[in-house]
Amino acid sequence: MGAARNSESGDDVRTELSEDLTEVSDFFRAIGKQIKLLREQAGLTRKELGERVGYGEHLISAVERGVRTPQPELLVAVDRLLNAGGMLAVAKDDVVSARAKARVRHPGWFRGYAALEPVAVEVHEYSLYAIPGLLQTEAHARAVYGMRQPLLTEEVIEERVASRIARQEILTRWPRAIFSWVIDESVLLRPLGGWGVHEEQLLHLLAVGRMRGMAIQIMPLNRSEHAGLGGPFNLITPKGRPQAGYIEAQQSSRLIMDQEEVRIMNARYGALRAQAHTPEESLTLIEKMLGER
Repeated sequence: MGAARNSESGDDVRTELSEDLTEVSDFFRAIGKQIKLLREQAGLTRKELGERVGYGEHLISAVERGVRTPQPELLVAVDRLLNAGGMLAVAKDDVVSARAKARVRHPGWFRGYAALEPVAVEVHEYSLYAIPGLLQTEAHARAVYGMRQPLLTEEVIEERVASRIARQEILTRWPRAIFSWVIDESVLLRPLGGWGVHEEQLLHLLAVGRMRGMAIQIMPLNRSEHAGLGGPFNLITPKGRPQAGYIEAQQSSRLIMDQEEVRIMNARYGALRAQAHTPEESLTLIEKMLGER
């Protein structure tokens, strides 16, 4: 029952958005071609343009190829530098609108769950293998998608990163939903993307964990009992609807609506929270990890 609902939700979202997303991709590619043409007419390399407007060469390249969403500030800066006469700057409002559409580019197997997040009043997650998506920094998300096997194209990586970061908007909405995460300690010991990326990620966990209404708990490695060895899972409660469970593995997923299954997942999550460090202890542990470098 849960799997069928998930598939149906994903198909509905895909059908509704495919035409809009095609238009968004074409729009970003057109903007990128305009920037490239103006840059070449000015006799500048991507590196030189990036240095003059305060952006990296890699980002300029990605924007010109249409695989990275141009920031409105970038359009204004390039317009002024290359004397475009407002041709790029005038498009900044359209870019903001197009970015909002592009944010929904989740993989098909995830869209059923993703559709529930914006209307959720409670979100709880147990993570055994990775930093939860809602807590990932942009650099961490890009590193994770960059190491996926089989390899993803740069365009897909940028789409997935943008979608993941866009999901995090729900953390800042008010009234705020109830959030909690239980993260296995092993996740924090794995410096994906290198120490610089990992340090930024740990600092971000501290920042979120100190926000009112956010509870991050670390499941220590030295526990003699562990209620979550069956794998990671989510519990989500959409406004005005029953709580649902969600599990995924190897690019397949299941959205669980059966209330008996959800009840069991709730009991398991309660046990995990009792076995994990408290939120305060967890933040202290993260601080210690940072201090040991």
